[in-house]
Amino acid sequence: MRKFPGAALGVDQGTEEVFTDFEDGGEMWTGHGTRERRKAVTFSEPFRSPPVVQVALTLWDMDSQSNVRADISAEKVTPAGFEMVFRTWADTRVARVRMSWIAFGEASSPDDWDLY
Repeated sequence: MRKFPGAALGVDQGTEEVFTDFEDGGEMWTGHGTRERRKAVTFSEPFRSPPVVQVALTLWDMDSQSNVRADISAEKVTPAGFEMVFRTWADTRVARVRMSWIAFGEASSPDDWDLY
């Protein structure tokens, strides 16, 4: 468990279209094997340290003729942002994906002191 004693708790959230590959024949829709897409997200303001980030699929448009395979995660989390990652493999065909995210972490406060 991560605790923030005496700190202001910041919460930021958003929704991002990760890709739309059916419109232009992109590799998620036409390819086979291991495939990955990343989407950089910048927080509305930086946290004091890397926050805890949770991601979720809010739209997935998959081909019905193959198995549905997906792995989603938040990677490279920094105080300023992170990368949403969508992965699939084998013969899965993905037309488009949208993901939502929420970040919880230590936020700056007007009472903070910056000592140099």
